[in-house]
Amino acid sequence: MILFKTKRKRLRRLFANSMQLNYDYSSPAYHTEHNGLQQIQRDDMPSAPDGMWIKCSKCQGVVYNKQLGNYKICPDCGGHFRISAWETINLIIDTDSFKERDKNLVSNDPLNFPGYAQKVDDLANTLDIKEAVVTGRCLIHHEDTMLCVMDSNFIMGSMGSVVGEKITRAFEEATANHLPIIIFTASGGARMQEGIVSLMQMAKVSAAVKRHSDAGLLYVTVLTDPTTGGVTASYAMLGDIILAEPGALVGFAGRRVIEQTIKQRLPDDFQSAEFALKHGFVDKIVPRSNMRNMLGRILKLHNCEQKHNKYKNAEFEYFCTPYDTEPSEVVAISRKITRPTCRSVISHILTDFIELHGDRNFCDDGAIVGGVGYLGDIPITVIATQKGCDLQENIATNFGQPHPEGYRKTLRLMKQAEKFGRPILALINTSGAYPAASAEERGQGEAIAQNLFSMSGLKVPIISVIVGEGGSGGALALALADKVYMFEYSIYSILSPEGFASILWKNSERAKEAASVMKLRPKDLLELQIIEGIIPEVAGGFENNISYSLDYLKQLLMHEFASLIRKTKQDLLNDRYDRFRKFGAY
Repeated sequence: MILFKTKRKRLRRLFANSMQLNYDYSSPAYHTEHNGLQQIQRDDMPSAPDGMWIKCSKCQGVVYNKQLGNYKICPDCGGHFRISAWETINLIIDTDSFKERDKNLVSNDPLNFPGYAQKVDDLANTLDIKEAVVTGRCLIHHEDTMLCVMDSNFIMGSMGSVVGEKITRAFEEATANHLPIIIFTASGGARMQEGIVSLMQMAKVSAAVKRHSDAGLLYVTVLTDPTTGGVTASYAMLGDIILAEPGALVGFAGRRVIEQTIKQRLPDDFQSAEFALKHGFVDKIVPRSNMRNMLGRILKLHNCEQKHNKYKNAEFEYFCTPYDTEPSEVVAISRKITRPTCRSVISHILTDFIELHGDRNFCDDGAIVGGVGYLGDIPITVIATQKGCDLQENIATNFGQPHPEGYRKTLRLMKQAEKFGRPILALINTSGAYPAASAEERGQGEAIAQNLFSMSGLKVPIISVIVGEGGSGGALALALADKVYMFEYSIYSILSPEGFASILWKNSERAKEAASVMKLRPKDLLELQIIEGIIPEVAGGFENNISYSLDYLKQLLMHEFASLIRKTKQDLLNDRYDRFRKFGAY
């Protein structure tokens, strides 16, 4: 198999080189070069049929066309070739379910731009589309949805009057029929030939997106290569969930314009989908071969008809006999590197979890994991602080200490949960917010404050669970909840015992004494009514019997969410306010 692949690559290189040769057949040197090869008449030279071999723009390799398959993905580097709107539609929809809208809508050339009308007409006659977007209604994994797919073959997918109008009409139909909408973007931006009229499409479509969003409906964008200019600066970046194909060009201003302006060469991955993910603007990169399945999962999670009336308040027996463990020992166990991470908790209690990334502002913080999944049959949003199981993971997660963008990511996902009526679960294991100059520059305190402010008014149930450490305001930023629970060997405190001893007694070596004074154990906090309950662990920590603790947690959450969801929104908010209003000693 390896030998076959090696020969195949050699053949590709030979073919590519032969395509680049530029012989002068009239030159005498032609008869004697190439080690005495005899002259071959041009008409006798072998040639490949048009389209048999295609050059990959990502790896520059030459690929046999049939190897690309229906997904048009390079077998060597995974690069995604550009495909037409109809190719995309046929890959995504349930068979024969697409009902096209506004097929014959065409531009009337608002500026009378020379040659524009003829160009549009020529493209309409050449391609199987009359404009740069195809819109319609379809089924994806049996879920009814509006679908818009742009096509870069039509004037680089530029957004003119008709593109803006067709997409706006699609949003209006989706809003009127209480449907989700998915848009595959592929565009060079606004259409120059339509001038200011084209620019106005950005505002028009954005206003339609807002009305659809205000109706509590799902909007998913899929960024394909290229997504730039006015499309990026309007509806492409307004999705509730933003997906992207690998390697897609995503940006506003052109690379060349930026380099000329700043007089610097930009990184190779600049304005790639991966670059956008790293900087917090994309939820997930999904290969084209997995896109239909991913969209089906997302649509099912947000199906309004399925998610109601599934909350059953089953019988539940609360745990009430925790170990009376020495506080300093509880501190030590809560910090153990072997303690299961919040990701481990998520994988045990939720099914079909889809992780979502980014704060839509600066970065995707590895210290925060967030997304949606099923708790039993109920879709919920889960947000968690994440530590690592080894040094490499801890570096990637910043040892579980969130940056400001981490807290802004949690707030984005919590507001998204409120929009769709999903309960929120927060899992906490952090020594505190990241104390660094860069965090202060980006507003660490402001980010935490905004979380507290917003969580107090979210109109959906919130349950917070402290899994390991619950350190200071960095933990509280995820714990302004209707109910708070702690694992038996977890801690919740104003700061670390070492910090407490250092500040009050000027001696961090008195940390063991501080742990006792601070009342940071679940047992103590239950007596103070800071928390509602305790998740049991076996002696030494729940890594010794994960199922024992997490099975209990899952049943507890299902029971408590069932109770909370039955409250009116106003009662929910009033009870949450009263829960924190009572704290104080005077």
